[in-house]
Amino acid sequence: MNTTKSIALRVLPFLSVLITLLWLTQVARAAPAPEEILSTLKPTHPRILLDSKKIEEIRQLVERDKTANKIYRQISKNADAVLTQKPLEYELRDGRRLIYVSGDILERVRDLSFVHLLTGEKKYADRVWVELESAAGFKDWNPAHFLDTAIMTKAFALGLDWLWDEWTPAQRQTLRQAIVKKGLTPAMKVYTNPSGWHKASHNWNQVCNGGIALGALAVADTDPVIAGSILRHAIESVPRAMKAYAPDGASHEGSSYWSFGSLYNIMLISGLESALGKDFGLSAVEGFRQSGDYQIYLSGTRRVAFDFGDCGRSPGSTPQHLWMGKRYAIPRFTWFRSNALSAAKGGSLWDLLWLQEKPTNFDPASMPTDKYFRGIEVASMRDSWNDGEGFIVAMQGGSNSNSHRHLDLGSFILEANGVRWIIDSGKERETYQRHRNKADRNDFYRVRAEGHNTLVINPDAEPDQNPRAEVAFTEFVSKKSAATATLDVTEAYTRNAEEFTRTFELQRGKHFTVTDKVVCKEPSEIWSFFHTEAEIELSEDKRTAILRQDGQTLTARLGLPANAIFRILPAKPFPISPNPHIQASNQDRRRLAVGLAKVTNTVIAVRFELPESTAQK
Repeated sequence: MNTTKSIALRVLPFLSVLITLLWLTQVARAAPAPEEILSTLKPTHPRILLDSKKIEEIRQLVERDKTANKIYRQISKNADAVLTQKPLEYELRDGRRLIYVSGDILERVRDLSFVHLLTGEKKYADRVWVELESAAGFKDWNPAHFLDTAIMTKAFALGLDWLWDEWTPAQRQTLRQAIVKKGLTPAMKVYTNPSGWHKASHNWNQVCNGGIALGALAVADTDPVIAGSILRHAIESVPRAMKAYAPDGASHEGSSYWSFGSLYNIMLISGLESALGKDFGLSAVEGFRQSGDYQIYLSGTRRVAFDFGDCGRSPGSTPQHLWMGKRYAIPRFTWFRSNALSAAKGGSLWDLLWLQEKPTNFDPASMPTDKYFRGIEVASMRDSWNDGEGFIVAMQGGSNSNSHRHLDLGSFILEANGVRWIIDSGKERETYQRHRNKADRNDFYRVRAEGHNTLVINPDAEPDQNPRAEVAFTEFVSKKSAATATLDVTEAYTRNAEEFTRTFELQRGKHFTVTDKVVCKEPSEIWSFFHTEAEIELSEDKRTAILRQDGQTLTARLGLPANAIFRILPAKPFPISPNPHIQASNQDRRRLAVGLAKVTNTVIAVRFELPESTAQK
């Protein structure tokens, strides 16, 4: 690769940050005054996300469309189940967060209110009141962990607005006061501080701004001063998070947190449009509009996410893809969610808001098979878009210091013929409970490099990658028959290495190869790990491994070094590593490993091959 191109690739992340800062300055200057924001406020209810016309459209869609009808039946079932349940109580279930209660209340209010709107049955509205009256009496909505407050505010906004005609003046006053006192007022304290979630670029920005803004829209006619101020702050603040997806649409927090943040972001945009008739330019923010591609490319068979960082290994399509597909006229977004809804159970109320009865016909074969997300430095390659056929692989670069990241620079996840062979260790839930376990985040096996599919050099009790490291791809080439990507991972290992580059090469339909070039500062112990849930059988010379899972096989061949062998190790910390007494069990997986001793300069090459019967000829 030529030097000019290499330098350009390295500069891209920093250039993206500079562009973001310049753009945000322009947005802040352009934000309208609070009274101007509310000048077009719709006087009738409901006005948040839907209105009487939209409700009738959904009612007809449910009657005609099988997918919509299936989704609505599940919503109705959920609402019926709540009718006999007691209202939720104030409870910090983990000693710190109300979010579990806030989330449950939101789901109850959302489903009950929606079923009432479609059926007119009073029992659902009555049950919403029981829930909201109880939560209005909470001492607070836990603003110390502001996500809890924002989610609860959203629940009250939907309950007040959607069921406006069902409430007495006294009931409306109770809900309004709760929104203002426990939601909007604490939010103003954040907005007037020089630091906080309103200045962040991660999901807290989107979720908090989105939930609080819906609360402001619900009470804007009775409390215009605080509501207008809230909305002005939200309009100025949320582009910080939206622009963070630039230039190609990737999330620095992973697939699950893209879903969490983007939903509230779209709720904010849709809420502004439904209540005020405009979104003040938010939907046009570059970076966000491209971000529908992130989950598409960071998913494997049956759309299951490549779960880097604090993400779950679960289906990655979301209702947001329907909204984005329509708003931005990008058919692949609509296809991705529509395909998921037709292929499996699931779906939510938000799908019904954005579902198109006859989605645009789209051929996934028209999409590029490979994608490099610049700045965030993550990439994926695949043989084709035929579900369960051939290789799909994703590779992780970027920054170890971003929120919800692990020490996983250089790691990858590999699927072949519908089976996930090389897995990410996944989320470590105890990292969310450090107020209890008192452990450092980088002490947990699933966070450390030794818990991922990358290198560990000279294992010890310290973090096994530089926690502040930022690494980038120096080459990414996508061709019809092959794809290649090279990641310079040196900065993650500067304590021990002068150079570490990792090259990923996919020969479509044939094999996938990982090649590491490592130069150490002194003779070192090097380990390369490949985590798997497959059973492993080694050849007599231990240079070939047969992986067996779900009735299929995959072969791993150790090409270099010539004197190295494979080992099968349990997925657990080194004896010298930190080992918190409470952490996730990894007994259901193991590690295919290559271990080298007293190495200064080496190349490690491992090739994964499809069986001849399934490989393309």
